[in-house]
Amino acid sequence: MIDPTSSLKVGPLTTRNRVILAPMSGVSDLPFRQLAYEYGAGMVVTEMVASRELVGRSAESQVRLQGEGISPHVVQLAGRQASWMSEAAKISEASGADMIDINMGCPAKKVTGGYSGSALMRDLDLALELIEATIEAVNIPVSVKMRLGWDENSMNAAELARRAEQAGVQMVTVHGRTRSQFYDGHADWTAIANVRAAVTIPFIANGDVETVDDVDQILKLTGADAVMVGRQCQGRPWHCGFLAGDNNSPKTSTDIYRFVRRHYLMMIDHYGEKIGIRQSRKHLNWYLERYAQNLDPKLRTEILSSLDVNFVVNKLEKAIDNNDENKIGEVA
Repeated sequence: MIDPTSSLKVGPLTTRNRVILAPMSGVSDLPFRQLAYEYGAGMVVTEMVASRELVGRSAESQVRLQGEGISPHVVQLAGRQASWMSEAAKISEASGADMIDINMGCPAKKVTGGYSGSALMRDLDLALELIEATIEAVNIPVSVKMRLGWDENSMNAAELARRAEQAGVQMVTVHGRTRSQFYDGHADWTAIANVRAAVTIPFIANGDVETVDDVDQILKLTGADAVMVGRQCQGRPWHCGFLAGDNNSPKTSTDIYRFVRRHYLMMIDHYGEKIGIRQSRKHLNWYLERYAQNLDPKLRTEILSSLDVNFVVNKLEKAIDNNDENKIGEVA
């Protein structure tokens, strides 16, 4: 049985443990990743960075590329043209990336509509062209994150994983749903196991991992070397570390408030006040959903709509301190 608290070798890199924070567009920005890493995640991955925009030096792509204080720094790239992927990979490496992850799993229509993300699973020859171009462009490891397939009639993740390994990819992650499922139903861990059998490189299982027991079960059932956790970390960036046995997660309402306040102020510092306030609202909403379930709706609206940083900080303390202490601590 694999010990999730042990390290994992990926080429020349070594993770701290085997519970990895998933790349989540609009969620796993630098402050979120810094907190997840500080609180014990084995490895964290950037938001998806569009290769064409990075080559064009767009401001958003530059922000998403950042990885200060995180090691290894893993950048996830998405694209549909080999030349863009190649140049974006070079830019990422020059900016300090320790590994490139290629997105072949995003189900969003704005991504698949541009023949990127999980749409690449409909054209494995193109997918391999992008993989090969990325590998040839850099001297750091390249990994691929994918879904089981486009839909239930084209479950081709095992073939893509096998061909990716042959091309030189050093890690594969599989989310246990097809693109057509988006996030509906439960991830198919048995189907992930079928992909595991196709490769010998480090293999990561992703999908509906929330508890310590889930970690043990998915590792046992799939034969994966590690797990990746995504949406279950929304409203608790420390959750990967908790699942990996780290004991630093907040345990009281005061702990939660201090963590949320810190995250909020990190967002303001990172983006600037105007953008930071806007970007932080989804995170505040997740925190309030988890730790202030009985909050007065009027106060909730005031917190999530206010443009006054000090007002938000003060009201958050009131909102979270009034929560039931018995519901605060992490539960395995």
